[in-house]
Amino acid sequence: MVDEHTHSAPIVVASNRGPVAYKLREDGSLAAGRGGGGLVSGLSAIGPDAGAVWVCAAMGEGDREAARRAGPRLPASDTAGHRVRMLDIAPDTFAAAYNGVANSVLWFLHHMLWQTPLEPVFDAEFRAQWAAYEAYNTAFADALAEEAAEGASVLVQDYHLTLVPGLLRERRPDLRIGHFSHTPWAPPDYYRLLPDDIAEQVLRGVLGGDRAAFLTRRWAEAFAGCCADVLGAEVVREDGAGGAAVAVRFEGRTTRLGVHGLGADGDFLRERAHREDVEQRMAVLRERVGPGRRAIVRVDRTELSKNIVRGLRAYRRLLEDRPQWRGKVVHIAFAYPSRQDLVVYRHYMAEVARVAREINAAFGTEDWEPVVLHLEDDFPRSLAAYRLADVALVNPIRDGMNLVAKEVPVVSDRGCALVLSREAGAAAELGDDAITVNPYDVEATARALHEALSMDPAERAERTKRLASAATALSPARWFVDQLAALERSRPGGDASRR
Repeated sequence: MVDEHTHSAPIVVASNRGPVAYKLREDGSLAAGRGGGGLVSGLSAIGPDAGAVWVCAAMGEGDREAARRAGPRLPASDTAGHRVRMLDIAPDTFAAAYNGVANSVLWFLHHMLWQTPLEPVFDAEFRAQWAAYEAYNTAFADALAEEAAEGASVLVQDYHLTLVPGLLRERRPDLRIGHFSHTPWAPPDYYRLLPDDIAEQVLRGVLGGDRAAFLTRRWAEAFAGCCADVLGAEVVREDGAGGAAVAVRFEGRTTRLGVHGLGADGDFLRERAHREDVEQRMAVLRERVGPGRRAIVRVDRTELSKNIVRGLRAYRRLLEDRPQWRGKVVHIAFAYPSRQDLVVYRHYMAEVARVAREINAAFGTEDWEPVVLHLEDDFPRSLAAYRLADVALVNPIRDGMNLVAKEVPVVSDRGCALVLSREAGAAAELGDDAITVNPYDVEATARALHEALSMDPAERAERTKRLASAATALSPARWFVDQLAALERSRPGGDASRR
């Protein structure tokens, strides 16, 4: 059942995770907490009077109970005034779609993480999981079709919902539909590891929208290449054959391609980083580091793509090759839990802890702990580490953007040198003032850490200013509004490629 507000929203946002998460207390009551990250800031930019609706999925039992009790919309008191519809998708369907397909197939695909002698294996179990992914996307398409006003703008987020634009187009051809990919996009040769029909279905799903947008030009070009290679679609290029891909034409429709590089929320970070809870954690970290020592900082979720183990090995190599840094530098490594319901992620987290212990055992002394490792999520502690950083190590195997690379320079008290993987989307914007590395090359990363630690303080300060400026050039709010404006221009008559 839906309420009288059906077909009333001029703007609708769809994402797997919403702006609020619920926990079920022992007494049966519900506790609501903030969720959604940058999207919350983005949606806030359009204001409460815009009539926007956010459609998301219930992630756990607390969310499901909240969705059951609330009906079509969650209480505004829980959602900071946002109008939120939370879908209570059957737990088995959600688990198969979310863990079986989105996180274990599409995430691995776009981050190019498979060990191809052994994986992937697309068998009967996968086909059952894919059917759940289709059902999950269909539930979103149905809800969006019910919520959207005539001619509304719908912004669909990420790899969880690749089929939604096509499904929604079938239901509501009047809508302006955009899809945004927060991950990289796999190049054609790797993308074709998917079964042929699935590879085609995903592309057709995204091309059901008026726009397909990405964090960098590189990922947009990869998507266009997949459309040409798998579907035989026409790629429209700016200024002829040698220009950037700007649209894909397929079966009588044109889908515009967009690039929107998400930035850090500088105002929020600077204010939040100077609250009392951060100051308290800074005092604790300073004591752990010790007086006069440098700090190499990394803050990540423990995802396979973040390359934490190689980062630790590069730090070990630094201590082996450059003994002058022993006792004079500490690696603050925060590796927060991610997807611990998947065995491979639990094993990876255990390996991170093992390598850190190994370094401390090999090099530690009575008054020097080479690696300070924390595996429990603590945002104020992360901000404290940002402020203390002399060097930020951000070395993902592959990343759509990587906001940590942007956040540390904004918050760092004394300025920091950034060691950045060339495979992070952020390298396109920050590479000129970072020390870029091949994320697989432990030796080169160790040399980069030495270069960063040895950087002249004045140069480091100047680089930090430029990094912070680039990092905050496109705030989450502006990122969101720019996409809305571009989608508005994509309506028939508003875009030359559609005429």
